[in-house]
Amino acid sequence: MPGATGRRLTLNPVYAYGTERTAKSAAAYRLGMTMTDWVCRSLLGLGQTEHLELGGPIPTLSAIFRDPKRKLPDLWGRHEAEKAYWLIEAKGGTCDFKTLRDGWAQLEAGSKVLGSYAHRNVLVGAAVRPGDDLFLTVDHALYPGQPPLRPAGSAPDGEASVGEGNLEDHLGENDDALIGAARTQMLVYLALRSASASQLRTVPVPADRASRHRRHGLTTPLEKDDRTLAMRADLRGAALHGKSRLPRALIRSWGIDDFLTCRIPSTEVHLGMSRKLFAVCARLHEEDLAIAWRTPGLRAEDQLAVDEQGSEDAQDEQRLTQRRIFHEQQEEARPRLRFLLREAYERGATSDWSDERLERPAAPSRGTGARPDG
Repeated sequence: MPGATGRRLTLNPVYAYGTERTAKSAAAYRLGMTMTDWVCRSLLGLGQTEHLELGGPIPTLSAIFRDPKRKLPDLWGRHEAEKAYWLIEAKGGTCDFKTLRDGWAQLEAGSKVLGSYAHRNVLVGAAVRPGDDLFLTVDHALYPGQPPLRPAGSAPDGEASVGEGNLEDHLGENDDALIGAARTQMLVYLALRSASASQLRTVPVPADRASRHRRHGLTTPLEKDDRTLAMRADLRGAALHGKSRLPRALIRSWGIDDFLTCRIPSTEVHLGMSRKLFAVCARLHEEDLAIAWRTPGLRAEDQLAVDEQGSEDAQDEQRLTQRRIFHEQQEEARPRLRFLLREAYERGATSDWSDERLERPAAPSRGTGARPDG
């Protein structure tokens, strides 16, 4: 990678020598899942992933995939270019031979359930140990078979409801893609929502999605987008002359839109989101909170404490049951969400960043950053 020569990625000393075992296990899980998402989606072109424990890709096999007694992979996704399902197992932390062997056994168990459908098993290990560099291992195997089933909501003529490519490529014409993209980008939304007003910036991007550079992952480095260089210079010039609050109609007449961005603290990473997708995420977040409020036991403060003497399997089963209840409630709300989120998407096209959704005393200033396409 350009500019990375001579650099190392290693453990923070606090984590390596001052963190107790259970906290390390939690961090290892998040490290494994994060790096797996980056490898599969940003590098290998996989679409949205879902937890296999919620039912998997084949409705008739959902009871088997939901069985907590089975040791199955973490995730599944549908690779549009490969025309196959992907079963994915993420490992993080001390990824020794036994850990990776156990992970591959989980994939083989899932492969037996998926049976005759074309699929690829993918094992990603994010290994990190004191004194060593962080490194990744990727093992995979392709199993030919029947083509994947059409996604839920497909048109009667067989055309998939969500076409090929990332969900963000179909926000304008497909309601299910809008729901999926909002769920995928919810953490970005929450990061932007929790940032202080002084940390927020708006960044101009081309309003026409077709004119933007194609990207392989979820984000596009804005500094590499030469097509918007002149537009960003014009906006900075206008801001310097006391026109930081340019009319939105004027901005649109220049053929550009603006993304809300912020820098993740203690890093050089900037995340961003369009007005329309931000509005959709805000509405979806409200609906998810409403589910938690009206469903007994789903809120953390309402849950009974897990018996500390209970087995690890019993605790896992309780947490899995809670996640399933929440997921089922989300799916039941899908028909209503299609209308609500589409309305929010259209409204977001004309909204202002200083409106009540941000709940900020001052509008963000203009700057630069990186963005997910949306």
